[in-house]
Amino acid sequence: MPDSIIQSSARAGAPDIDLDEFARLSGAIMANLEAVINGKTDVATLSLIVLLAEGHLLVEDVPGVGKTTLAKALARSVSASVSRIQFTPDLLPSDVTGVSIFNQQANRFEFKPGAVFANIVIADEINRASPKTQSALLECMEERQVSVDGVTHLLETPFSVVATQNPIEMEGTFALPEAQRDRFMARISMGYPDAEAELAMLHNRELQSPLDDIQAVVDREELQAMTRCAREVFVSRAVEQYVVNMAQATRRDPEVRLGVSPRATLHLVRAAKVAAALEGRDFVLPDDIDALVIPVLGHRIVPTRKSVSDHRSGVDAIEEILTRIVQATPVPLVAARSL
Repeated sequence: MPDSIIQSSARAGAPDIDLDEFARLSGAIMANLEAVINGKTDVATLSLIVLLAEGHLLVEDVPGVGKTTLAKALARSVSASVSRIQFTPDLLPSDVTGVSIFNQQANRFEFKPGAVFANIVIADEINRASPKTQSALLECMEERQVSVDGVTHLLETPFSVVATQNPIEMEGTFALPEAQRDRFMARISMGYPDAEAELAMLHNRELQSPLDDIQAVVDREELQAMTRCAREVFVSRAVEQYVVNMAQATRRDPEVRLGVSPRATLHLVRAAKVAAALEGRDFVLPDDIDALVIPVLGHRIVPTRKSVSDHRSGVDAIEEILTRIVQATPVPLVAARSL
């Protein structure tokens, strides 16, 4: 018998918007993010791109640089449901997805939704949970649904996971498997702030947290309209071939043990559409692709042991490999849609 499907919420469409309105709304979200993470415009932009491209974001860096703060600022900027999961070794899969509980009065099982039933889910320190609990997110992130006791429950729309993890502190952590990393559209690293930004942080955060001033500037319907607007951005056949050529190159490279998946090429094009819309264009340029290659493809590539030496970390090796591939891939000539 096929699984039953239960819709978790109404999915009414929102009015369409043009690129001017897209720019106004995205600018408001960017202002919120930049108010929280000083001097990290590139990080804020990539976070917004992933959200509007209906993807999931992995924020990876050392402790104390603002990973969770960024995730909270992104969530608070949108007037939508938000949940936060603190991943720990004793967290159960049912805590994430939900569980069926028997109601004695009604003499039936009732589904109690888990923490993933929200528009934006903050998965804090995701690599501290057991592999079994991590795998509970797999169906949620790709299929945007949860199956419990033979019943499929659809998640909210929009749905985005913003996960944080620390790659340095390995004690008590479980590395994310390739299958789960591949479901994240992009991985970003916060990096340490420069001296000026750190000084401003000390001065401004002495009295209150910058998150206290963050107000929702976009509602759920407007967010969906922005997503549809970006989806309509034109991608020429030449640019699509450009993406495929780079993906194929990662699979043939002698320094790569595992190249990118077809899902990665889809994610790269979707992210590039949003990047083009943020620039006020209704068509994608090769430059949009180039700027997103490392954050979108980097976490999916597994380099060979030989390519990673004592003087070059895995991340550095991957960035060098991707940079070399981008430089070696012929750049197509692209015209606007109207031409």
